[in-house]
Amino acid sequence: MKPLSPSIVATFALPALPIAAMGLPIGVYLPPFYAGEMGLGLATVGTVFMLTRFWDVVTDPILGIVSDRWHTRWGRRKPWLVASVPIVMGSVMMIFMPSPPVTAAYLLGWMLVLYVGWTLLTLSHMSWGAELAPEYNERSRIQGYREVALILGMVLVLALPVAIERAAGGDVAATRIASMGWFVVILLPLTVALAVTLVPERPAHDAGHVAWRDTLSIVVRNAPLRRLLAADLLGGLSGGIVTSLFLFLAGDALKLAGASVLILVYLLAGVLFIPFLLRVSFRLGKHRSLALSSLFNAATIPFILLIPEGNLVAAVLCFVLLGVNVGAGPFLMRSIMADVADEDAVHSGSQRTGLFFSLLTMTNKIGSAVAVGIAYAALDVIGFVPGGENTTAAIAGLKAVYVWPACLLSIAVAAIVWAFPLDEARQRRNRQILDQRSAAAGA
Repeated sequence: MKPLSPSIVATFALPALPIAAMGLPIGVYLPPFYAGEMGLGLATVGTVFMLTRFWDVVTDPILGIVSDRWHTRWGRRKPWLVASVPIVMGSVMMIFMPSPPVTAAYLLGWMLVLYVGWTLLTLSHMSWGAELAPEYNERSRIQGYREVALILGMVLVLALPVAIERAAGGDVAATRIASMGWFVVILLPLTVALAVTLVPERPAHDAGHVAWRDTLSIVVRNAPLRRLLAADLLGGLSGGIVTSLFLFLAGDALKLAGASVLILVYLLAGVLFIPFLLRVSFRLGKHRSLALSSLFNAATIPFILLIPEGNLVAAVLCFVLLGVNVGAGPFLMRSIMADVADEDAVHSGSQRTGLFFSLLTMTNKIGSAVAVGIAYAALDVIGFVPGGENTTAAIAGLKAVYVWPACLLSIAVAAIVWAFPLDEARQRRNRQILDQRSAAAGA
């Protein structure tokens, strides 16, 4: 099959810009904003974000199963992508632009609505990307483009608060959060419209009926799926810890003003190295590349402990090093899951990409949800006070919670995926079987 043109792949990837522009503030900026400026407190906000993540986990497989069974003349992924737009826009405006005072019920309610829209948006987009091309390396290329768009979306949305902080001469939290919300509200309908208008959907095998009781049995029977979901769960836990604690690390432990600059250099390094990481995956295979990237994470994150307090240059150098690898795990996980869905299709006779990607997002969200709850509870236990006077022991505890769990979890991910059973040769055999079935059905 002829590779898709760069313009088609880039157009497909466009909705990832607002997806990332929404996801980064949810993980980094909104919890401290609602805990501090909105006055809800660390424990309350940690509980709310953990509960909403678990709600998101419940909706993922439901919407994944429905999207697999939904067929229209416009495709089965595009209608859900379009339907997500008004839900996301409305809930973003309520969450990113609150009118104080707010309550925990207000935050909880609107986060539940937002996660429904976000699940529709991300699940439809990822499943569509997995089905755009059947080839082993072409799938990595598509997901690599999408990862570049995701990182660029984070870079662009972060440029707004950096500009605001400099113009205002300080940290204007409410204005910063609102600017991020408007970025999503304006960009989302434009990018989705371009993608659904200009990028085709490939026909897929009918997914058939998947009963709720059968979803667990699918996971239990499929060894590659179990292994990938376990790795993604641990990756979500690791990423959730460092994401939720980043602002505290930068502001309270490292005493650095304008923490957004660190995230910007971190993400820019990730964008620059994705082409290199793609070439590595073409040469070594997806699962070995994923394992090596996890080991790289484990080896580099302890360098944070060496950053002197107030030393911006050392912090920038450290986060550039950490950012080299930021895109590897996500795009390789998604590319591998597309192959796992084909493996299932060979045995089941149905293409259940939506369900499989819903399970992938579900495990990552479980990890992230548990991470926020555990991390914020740990800060309470060690006596850490955001923005307040902290003891040397409390600062040391914050750094330890930030670094060592992520290090150990990354090693565990590498161990899980190193001997992953699906490689390029096996994927090629699976595609031959599926293509033969499709040709026979067409005849």
